[in-house]
Amino acid sequence: MKEESAHKGISLKNLNKSSVWDIQENDVFRLLEAGDKDVDVKENLRHYMDIIRSAFMIEELKEITKPVKMKYEKTGYKVGTVKLGDDAKLMMAVKKRPILRVTDLTYENIRHITAAKLVEVLDRNFGGGWDSLSQSIQDIIESGFDISTTTLPKDRLHKKGGMYEKKVADGYEVLEVPKGAWVEAIFAKIKPETVKPRVKFETRDDEEDMDIEDTYNQPDEDDVEVEEPNDDEINEDNYRTTFVIENTGDEDAESLSDFIADE
Repeated sequence: MKEESAHKGISLKNLNKSSVWDIQENDVFRLLEAGDKDVDVKENLRHYMDIIRSAFMIEELKEITKPVKMKYEKTGYKVGTVKLGDDAKLMMAVKKRPILRVTDLTYENIRHITAAKLVEVLDRNFGGGWDSLSQSIQDIIESGFDISTTTLPKDRLHKKGGMYEKKVADGYEVLEVPKGAWVEAIFAKIKPETVKPRVKFETRDDEEDMDIEDTYNQPDEDDVEVEEPNDDEINEDNYRTTFVIENTGDEDAESLSDFIADE
């Protein structure tokens, strides 16, 4: 379960703005205390605190008295102390940022909520249905969930063997948005995380047996030196032009000399 503090493999060094949503308030105290023993972490503590603050609200306290502790715990905070070094202590109140509205959804946290939680969030914000959401919010939701919708008259939505029944049987959560005599049903199901396949290049056996000519030290055709002709040796027997002009029989056609003159 994600709610459990079972992320022993997570440390401040491998924490990011996505995985931070997997940990809970008690983990924050544990990770900070463990990180105090690492020189690299201490030098980059501001960076790690920024990551933690992306998913948690943190209040630094001057002291932890009973009234102060009760005040914060009443609003859902965890209050505790982090030991830093031999004598220093950091007193804090920590609370996971709630996901209550669609504007709380991000690409970092969308895969850390359930379909039931998503439906709850959508239900709290809806009025006009799926199309009432901005394109950016739709893109965030669809990066983590398969979403499909249908709008039908109330008496047809739950028709036996229909889309509603099939989607529910396939594990989708459903939100029904009333629209007069019609109802828009929004179906949501977590997308499986895809693993990018590693590309493996294989050589064919018959290619391995082929003799490949070594042309590394051979000059390219463009690099072959062409001997320049000696003007004294050119005569009517060995001279030729580089183009052939055919007589088209068209007396009105321009001659090549006329074309060159026009140029």
